[in-house]
Amino acid sequence: MAKKPAKKTAKKTSKYDQAVNKYAHTVKMVTSSTCISCKTQCARGLSYIEKMSHPGAVGHGVPCHLTKGKGTK
Repeated sequence: MAKKPAKKTAKKTSKYDQAVNKYAHTVKMVTSSTCISCKTQCARGLSYIEKMSHPGAVGHGVPCHLTKGKGTK
């Protein structure tokens, strides 16, 4: 009997392995103090400032589109 040829499986590629995403843009997480001192306050930053102005509020920052930079390798 003749052997059947082995099935070729497609190589799974992650979106993080592709060269296209090597230098994808990233944004920094900023705190409310940075949003307050910002010259061009955005809607997301203003809502975060309002949320953090309440006593006892706990926040983890908000992504700022003005601090966009190149990602790491």
